[in-house]
Amino acid sequence: MSQPAPQPLATPAIDRKWWHTATVYQVYPRSFCDSDGDGVGDIPGIISRLDYLQSLGITVIWLSPIFTSPMDDNGYDISDYQGIAPEFGTLADFDRLVAEARKRGIGIVLDLVVNHTSDEHPWFREARSSTDNPYRDYYIWRRPSAEGGLPSALESTFGGPAWTLDPQTGEYYLHLFSRRQPDLNWENPQVRAEVYRMMNWWLDRGIAGFRMDVIDLIGKQVDAGITSDGPHLHDYLQEMNRETFGSRDVLTVGEAWSATPTSALLYSGRDRRELSMVFQFEHVTQFWDQTYGKWRPRPFDLIALKAVFGKWQTALAEDGWNSLFWVNHDLPRAVSRYGDTTGFHVESAKMLATVLHLMKGTPFIYQGEEIGMTNVPFTSIDQYKDIETLNMHRLHVEAGLSPDDFIRGANESGRDNARTPMQWSSAPQGGFTTGSPWIEVNPNFATVNAETQVDDDQSIWSHYRKLIDLRKHHQVIVYGRYQSWLDQHPDVFVYSRTLEGDRLVVLANFRPHEVTVTMPDELHVQGRCLIGNYTDMDRIGETVTLRPYEAFALLCDLEKV
Repeated sequence: MSQPAPQPLATPAIDRKWWHTATVYQVYPRSFCDSDGDGVGDIPGIISRLDYLQSLGITVIWLSPIFTSPMDDNGYDISDYQGIAPEFGTLADFDRLVAEARKRGIGIVLDLVVNHTSDEHPWFREARSSTDNPYRDYYIWRRPSAEGGLPSALESTFGGPAWTLDPQTGEYYLHLFSRRQPDLNWENPQVRAEVYRMMNWWLDRGIAGFRMDVIDLIGKQVDAGITSDGPHLHDYLQEMNRETFGSRDVLTVGEAWSATPTSALLYSGRDRRELSMVFQFEHVTQFWDQTYGKWRPRPFDLIALKAVFGKWQTALAEDGWNSLFWVNHDLPRAVSRYGDTTGFHVESAKMLATVLHLMKGTPFIYQGEEIGMTNVPFTSIDQYKDIETLNMHRLHVEAGLSPDDFIRGANESGRDNARTPMQWSSAPQGGFTTGSPWIEVNPNFATVNAETQVDDDQSIWSHYRKLIDLRKHHQVIVYGRYQSWLDQHPDVFVYSRTLEGDRLVVLANFRPHEVTVTMPDELHVQGRCLIGNYTDMDRIGETVTLRPYEAFALLCDLEKV
């Protein structure tokens, strides 16, 4: 049964923002480019690759944390919000990065962690010195239970209790992540004032905005068992908006694992004064095992994936704004999770990019995604560096999961998959460093690297560059109404985007074999192929046969349909 054809739309009355047409590129500094041979990526290394990013066409760099940190969680444990970690460089290096990026039309977005700090932050050192220290209330402390044990059964995201006893004061402090990442007490107005002052200090240095780490946790009320979406979460974000970035034309993105389509509008609806958009992870978590989570992922289900994307596209169609991403520093490589890294590596990587970048929202590329980097085939837990993986290995093996099963799960879903060094060339260590890298380079760097792709018109890199450019020049990609088709088809993803007199039709085969599809009558169209990963297609008839992982987008004039 065919679906009703979408009607031509007038240009929506939307408050248009510069970041609607932007494409964001996430840099994980430790693994991007090492300029001094110490095995750790750094800010001068990023500066040396700005021409590469400018050529790709991106307009924003999201920079994972570069603040001073003991690196218990690779920088997501900040000990000085206004200092630069020495392994990454200096504040002068950072200012030069902002200036050099701006010359190339690129803004720098900082990854800001304000749910928690490092236990080496001066605030926490003061807080744990005595129960009556002025900084004590900057963090969340509880006395032992009546039995002399933990204040509650609350668990850390990284495994184990979320409470650690401080022997000096005899009280427990809260840490929803590592014990070295104590949670800040956002109910304390002095904490909020300190955070806002610091944010304005960075904004005054010319950054283009913030990515806000686990922002849905700052309103926690642990005595009520509430960790995410606390009753004052949005009060705090509205206050943050007023006190910091609200009057500035910047991009703000909140990481919110708990987000739903309804709550996303609380963060980013046009009548709200909070954030530009949020990262939601429903398309990720739906494939996690109910017991072992991501460490034993469930098989990929295209129908379920389409349903999630469609739900979010529909919910934010007239208000709010979607973030579009396959992968980030916490997630496995996209082509390994959803594509094919053996027989159809290039085709499936291009297909995934096409599907994502032509939806409504702002696309985010994670470093190496544009060249089809893959998950790393580690064989031993000793090769992993990620604190979450190491903690979970111990807990899951103790719970009965075999070590081999855990390694298989980690190789599919562990965070280190995204953190192996950027593969620049076939030179030793993939051209990332002249020294010994902090984590092993994926051994496929000899064939999967940027150097072999940037001058190849048929490469994955060139496909990404074309998609980025299309978004800058076609309003239907930016603002067109999304409609899904063939929702129950297990093999193909079909959707259209409609704006005024234009309709963009996107077809993608998620399988390593040919698939013949009977198309709805409304999609029997001809037009101009904007992009494809095989030969150009200029018409869609009653049936379409898609080659393995084939994807293309056809731009049609509705008056001729």
